[in-house]
Amino acid sequence: MIEKELDNVENNEQNISEEGNIAENSPEIEDSLNKDKQSSDKDNEDINSEDLKNTITNNDARLEQLEKEHETLKSQYVRIAADFDNFRKRQSRDQDDLKIQLVSKALTAILPVVDNFERARQQFKPDSEEAQTLHRSYQGLYKQLVEVLKQQGVAPMRVTGQQFDPKLHEAVLREPSEEFNEDFIIEELQRGYHLEGKVLRHALVKVSMGPGQQNSQEAEEKDKVEEDIDSETIISEDK
Repeated sequence: MIEKELDNVENNEQNISEEGNIAENSPEIEDSLNKDKQSSDKDNEDINSEDLKNTITNNDARLEQLEKEHETLKSQYVRIAADFDNFRKRQSRDQDDLKIQLVSKALTAILPVVDNFERARQQFKPDSEEAQTLHRSYQGLYKQLVEVLKQQGVAPMRVTGQQFDPKLHEAVLREPSEEFNEDFIIEELQRGYHLEGKVLRHALVKVSMGPGQQNSQEAEEKDKVEEDIDSETIISEDK
């Protein structure tokens, strides 16, 4: 019994000794744990920093790629928009040209009728009541025809006294003139017309050769006559 108590006392002393050793070593263990924790935190921070740098680099590269794609798409859009605008304008011009061609063809076929009306008006001289009635009816039809032409954009040319322009006029005759200088129009032989500012039909005209041309011809004829007279005089003297 006494021996058992002695063993318990020894065990208690041993436990107390071990607890004392643990207490003495506790600061070292805590330091070691703190160091391990700090090292782990630093490693985590390094890993997080590297991941963040990689993420930023990838985002920058992606942003640059998107900006390039945006510029490419923008350039394509601008080019397509310009092509479409040019196409629309070209279509509009083609439609206008086609319309003018069709109208011009129809109106050109009507112009000889207008010419005949004008010739008849110049030649017709009403000398009776019946003739005057007919003349008034004819004038009414002529005015209606002219009004229709005006509504379609047709306008007559006024060429007499104007300088000859091959883009507007067609010279049929040329003759000397004391009244008009050279290359000026003396007379309108067939009226020309504009359609919306463009030539529908050229005017047929007589163009002046200028007063100098006539004097020159007269001088040549006079010289020729004088030569003939001198020749005849010489022949008679020889006889």
